[in-house]
Amino acid sequence: MSEKSESRSTPLGLYDRRDGSQVSGIEITAAALSVVWLLLAGGYFLFAGGEGTDGIRFLLTLMTLFLPVAMIWVAATATRATRVMREESARLQSAIDAIRHAYVSQAQAASGKPAGPDQTISKKLDDIAAAQKKTETALAMFVSTRNTPPAVAAAGPGDRAAGGQAALALGTPADTLDPPLSNADLIRALNFPETAQDEAGFAALRRALRDRPSAQLVQAAQDVLTLLSQDGIYMDDLRPDAARTDVWRRFAEGDRGRAIAPLGGIRDRSSLALTAARMKQDPIFRDAAHHFLRLFDRTFARFAPLASDAEVSEFANTRTSRAFMLLGRVAGTFD
Repeated sequence: MSEKSESRSTPLGLYDRRDGSQVSGIEITAAALSVVWLLLAGGYFLFAGGEGTDGIRFLLTLMTLFLPVAMIWVAATATRATRVMREESARLQSAIDAIRHAYVSQAQAASGKPAGPDQTISKKLDDIAAAQKKTETALAMFVSTRNTPPAVAAAGPGDRAAGGQAALALGTPADTLDPPLSNADLIRALNFPETAQDEAGFAALRRALRDRPSAQLVQAAQDVLTLLSQDGIYMDDLRPDAARTDVWRRFAEGDRGRAIAPLGGIRDRSSLALTAARMKQDPIFRDAAHHFLRLFDRTFARFAPLASDAEVSEFANTRTSRAFMLLGRVAGTFD
């Protein structure tokens, strides 16, 4: 790239911007007019002379020579600025049209409609689909490899109760033998494992999936996090404003609206705009979001009375709670 041009990165490529130091026809014209005027006016005062004292004659000569030259260059500068603004406006409009086209193409691809020929957007969607499939496969593996209680392993096929769970001799489901899910495990599961080597996180996730109410919230959170990732929204990128513990407890007690407005601490405008647009246009996403919000409400109402302030703060900082803050703001929970 030459030294007379510069480019800055945009989401759709390079936005080329011309260097203002290039000499254009406007400057050449202004220079030519200035030279012509100086020659004509200078020749007139040099050969024609004038009346008056030397001081007044010198002052009038300077004004006559240079004031029109200054006006010429003021007009040239204004003309150049107008042209630059018109070019920048045209480039900006082109960038806006490209972004709008990319968004429409992405929305059409997500809804199953034929998309446009934008190869960059298509490749990004393919990468997202591959990552989603990989995540779902990993979670299915974690569920299928959880530790089976001895009573379940000893039970035969005829002892299975409806829904795939083993039944005890008196018809009691086997999951009642599992110890109650601890607050620490629930918090760890709702934040999901940090990496593929996070054995403690996977163990907490397996224990949470054995607890039916917690498993429902974990699965609903997985659904909305996967859908949000299709729009490039990831909970690790959000930095919500922290709300006080007493506000979270008021939410658990049933308060809604302005009383719990500090819980909607997500301020990222792009994430809020993309989520609001998806909520309006995608009924599947809208149903998944409302289902998740209901389950989060019920789970936290059970969790808060038995949790300490430190555990409430840890719960509020999970990826699942950040999804609640984002979707709650879009759904009007805090209005």
